[in-house]
Amino acid sequence: MVPTGETAAFDVVVVGGGPGGYATALYGASAGLSVAVVEKEKVGGTCLHRGCIPAKEFLETAAVFRTVADAKEFGVQAEQPTVDFAVSQARKQKVVEQLYRGLAGLMKGRGITTVPGTGSLLAGHRVKVTGPDGERELSGRHVVLAAGSVPRTIPGFDVDGTVVMTSDEVLDLERLPASVAVIGGGAIGCEFASMLADLGSQVTVLEALDTLLPGCDEDVVGVVSRAFRKRGITVHTGVAVHDHQPTGSGTVVSFGDGQHVTADAVVVSVGRRPATDGLVADGAGVEIDGRGYVVVDPFQRTTAEGVWAVGDVVPTAQLAHVGFAEGIVAVKGILGEPAVPVDYTRVPWGIYCQPEVAFAGLTEAAAREAGFDVVVKKDPFGGNSRARIIGETDGLVKVVAERGADGRAGRILGVHMVGPWVTEQLGQGYLAVNWEATVDEVAAFVQPHPTLSESFGETVLALTGRGLHVA
Repeated sequence: MVPTGETAAFDVVVVGGGPGGYATALYGASAGLSVAVVEKEKVGGTCLHRGCIPAKEFLETAAVFRTVADAKEFGVQAEQPTVDFAVSQARKQKVVEQLYRGLAGLMKGRGITTVPGTGSLLAGHRVKVTGPDGERELSGRHVVLAAGSVPRTIPGFDVDGTVVMTSDEVLDLERLPASVAVIGGGAIGCEFASMLADLGSQVTVLEALDTLLPGCDEDVVGVVSRAFRKRGITVHTGVAVHDHQPTGSGTVVSFGDGQHVTADAVVVSVGRRPATDGLVADGAGVEIDGRGYVVVDPFQRTTAEGVWAVGDVVPTAQLAHVGFAEGIVAVKGILGEPAVPVDYTRVPWGIYCQPEVAFAGLTEAAAREAGFDVVVKKDPFGGNSRARIIGETDGLVKVVAERGADGRAGRILGVHMVGPWVTEQLGQGYLAVNWEATVDEVAAFVQPHPTLSESFGETVLALTGRGLHVA
């Protein structure tokens, strides 16, 4: 701990203890650097405390609920389940607390100094920390900005935590609202819509763009859209949300061309903005762009010598694992080691709605737009024996490959999955895309049977022109 009013020097000062920040700290400390992390709340950041981990814990609650509700199909006699969401909330908090204690212990074990408070970068690699006990100052040979992000809001929807909520407030609910309007049909919105619907809420999704899950392959989106409809989730795409009028017990949301929906609660899921307010003082030399992001080069270097930035404060994919990767790139640069910049067109994505979505690389539409002549194969999970066994057959695997000069499928450009546990199956597809493997190379892999993951192998084998179960 650095005493209030004193200055302490380190090799690296990291501002922010979320995924990008703590990954930077752990990787740097492993290389022998002295590291301090400034964190205003708890290390782990949004991902651990108000994002990825608690959201997925509730999605797992929904999965358990579905499993029990469908148990009779397997000959297992069980009463129709009900949800005590206060118990689910307590379990979520227990999981989060266990992971937090583990992370804090890991950082302490590597000699990382954690300084409570809000950090602001000053000139000369100095960081002013304003904490519960006053101000102190840290200095570092290098400074890494990793302050993370906060939920975006929209005009006319002031967050009160009861009727109008962001992801932060939803994850603190003690009971489920009977009806919910989810504003935003991206990854976060679809995850919340899926979870709430599975646990008994009547859900309406309002998306301004013409499709759910913008950026996903259209075949994947089609599967999710159909699954949502079958589960009673109402989806309106291509609609602007105007305002809402509280009714006492809930509110009426107006959208589109004179349309309305009545709901007990509204969940605003329209993305996140960088938490850069007050992060950089005048004279520090770090450029902030018009959207509030820290400007960096491909190696995470800012416009100030010796100052780096990673995670949600830079204009890249707001994914925890991207923050991990960027932190490693930054530390390698600090150490003077060769570093490979993150290729954002090929990072893996996981969306944990039901059915799950996972992908890496170019969609079919993006590949064609980029000028590639492509060959595409799809394998529905309906033909997968393990999917039949577990009773989850909605979904498919789609592989996009470049057509070679001989007319045959060659390099794999994109792998797109939707269905049961696909977030756990993407590994081999991600490797294929990033290693620029050809379909002939990957088709030689022996896939275990019966598994969900063999659908990827079947799809690639079909691209060679000699598929077994996929034409």
